[in-house]
Amino acid sequence: MTDYPQTSREIQLASRPEGWPTDENFRLAEVPVPQLEDGQVLVRNLYMSVDPYMRGRMNDVKSYVPPFRIDAPLEGGAIGEVLESRSESHKAGDLVLHGLGWRDYAVLDGKRARIIDTALAPATTYLGVLGMTGLTAYAGLTKVAQFKEGDVVFVSGAAGAVGSLVGQIAKAMGAKKVIGSAGSDEKVQRLLDLGFDAAFNYHDGPVKARLKEAAGPEGIDVYFDNVGGEHLEAAISVLNKYGRIAMCGAISQYNTTDAPTGPRNLALAIGKELTLRGFIVGSYNQYAGEATERIAGWLNDGRLSYDETFVEGLENAPQAFIALMKGANKGKMIVALDPTE
Repeated sequence: MTDYPQTSREIQLASRPEGWPTDENFRLAEVPVPQLEDGQVLVRNLYMSVDPYMRGRMNDVKSYVPPFRIDAPLEGGAIGEVLESRSESHKAGDLVLHGLGWRDYAVLDGKRARIIDTALAPATTYLGVLGMTGLTAYAGLTKVAQFKEGDVVFVSGAAGAVGSLVGQIAKAMGAKKVIGSAGSDEKVQRLLDLGFDAAFNYHDGPVKARLKEAAGPEGIDVYFDNVGGEHLEAAISVLNKYGRIAMCGAISQYNTTDAPTGPRNLALAIGKELTLRGFIVGSYNQYAGEATERIAGWLNDGRLSYDETFVEGLENAPQAFIALMKGANKGKMIVALDPTE
């Protein structure tokens, strides 16, 4: 039996970022590990996720999820090993998915720790392609944007964890053409390797011009928006009549201290009868089983693949998050933890 740890390292929010987050906004602290109560498990975290939505939780504003608290640990998806259990549903050695990342050890209710099967897929896929990331891509495309076979699809932030899956899922489901935007020539090439029909580097010129060039006279039918701002304006311009937009994120605006740039051509949505629909993945949990089954099938037959970018060490989690916000990742950004024994 593993000795019960007395302390755990955790990353706390030291101050709220103004604009881009910096190292000074985070603090590495060591805190006591509470003793287990009935129904709880002690988990040694092995991997944790950093995600763009976490930036919004660093602001003290009312939103769909409470903000992170100052001088308290951040939270997020994590995979860990159960070291000790007082839950009837768990035993020592189980690998679980839960929401208390950003720390070496977590004590939580067993109902909040889902056992995963690494015989089916590597552990980290449950943070990405077979987890919230995969559900976001699948539900956003199929349920929110109401994708149908023969659609032309444009995805912004397409080399990220969600965007890269959206494009591949669209291809697997019969899209006529899939277009992606990314922030470097290397990422553009990766999108083409993943099966995107066209891709462009948004630093190479106005997004509207690059998108029109990639789409050609056919235009686009669906836009999966991870970026907002100029990308959203460009998509509204190029969308066909009855086009649909799934608004997943607006990473171009998360760190700005100026007034956000809104689409100046929103009036086009009237004549084109466009649908712009924002969504939160938690509202689509009822499709998690469907998403996992279909994505697993596409993985098995080779129609879908995924990228992961790893950063080592809990102490480097803030840098991993900052790098993610600046687009340094390909696919899912994951921190591999090295707990202090």
